[in-house]
Amino acid sequence: MSLLAAFPEITQANQPLAPLTWMKVGGLAQYIVHPRNFDEAQAVVAHCHENGLPIHVLGSGSNVLIRDEGVSGVVLMLTAPEFSQVSIEGTHVKAGAGVVLSHLITETVKAGLAGLEVLVGIPGTVGGALRGNSGGRSGDIGQCVSRVTVLTSAGERCQRQEDELAFAYRTSSINELLILEAEFKLYADSPDEITKRMRKLWIMKKATQPLASQSAGCVFKNPRGMSAGSLIDQAGLKGTRIGGAEISDRHANFIVTHPGATSVDVLRLVDLARSKINEQFGVQLELEIQVW
Repeated sequence: MSLLAAFPEITQANQPLAPLTWMKVGGLAQYIVHPRNFDEAQAVVAHCHENGLPIHVLGSGSNVLIRDEGVSGVVLMLTAPEFSQVSIEGTHVKAGAGVVLSHLITETVKAGLAGLEVLVGIPGTVGGALRGNSGGRSGDIGQCVSRVTVLTSAGERCQRQEDELAFAYRTSSINELLILEAEFKLYADSPDEITKRMRKLWIMKKATQPLASQSAGCVFKNPRGMSAGSLIDQAGLKGTRIGGAEISDRHANFIVTHPGATSVDVLRLVDLARSKINEQFGVQLELEIQVW
């Protein structure tokens, strides 16, 4: 049985992905599936496993570049209310993988819980943030995680506890197909004090990053002890434009897209930056964004 026949109410075929990403470029998805609950997500994953259909998981699309050719197989999106719940008991917080980071931060700050405010201004969902250990100079999401519920590629649900979880710079040990929800251990603090810290971080981000432009955030990971943006700036690439894509003149580690841009334009800028930095500084830049 085809995916469309098996899950007709939650499956769409040949759907554009560009509007679902922050860069607004890229082709079609063979299928997009919006499971309504944990059990349905499990059934979809098991069906895809049995039928050899590849699965990509898309959150808010803030850290993804879709190729112009599109994506074969299934793009799974956890947009249903069941995946967007936040519950708080004392200093313990449980959040679905589809919860937007800004909402999670708002809820925890209102409850007088600190730890996640360091993520202010970082786009995306809890699932994507955990997968890539989102964060900044003040800290990352991994430092607050106590448990993660995941689905394997075969559709088996299991939990990863603290001793099974490892987080490093923009990476985590969570390698299962799908993150369903996570639990965080935070600490009590005054909402006013947390808000002051958040406001300071937000002002710094707003002053240095092109937040009003279409982009996928930082394109490259920072090499150890260096700044990717600084290296690209030193190479004289700020403001360089290919087609409808441009290396931001505000922050050189951001590529912004203009009307008419294609993913090829973005990838050509990525290749240009990589080759220039390698040539001038002997440094190999590693992508932070995902390219599908």
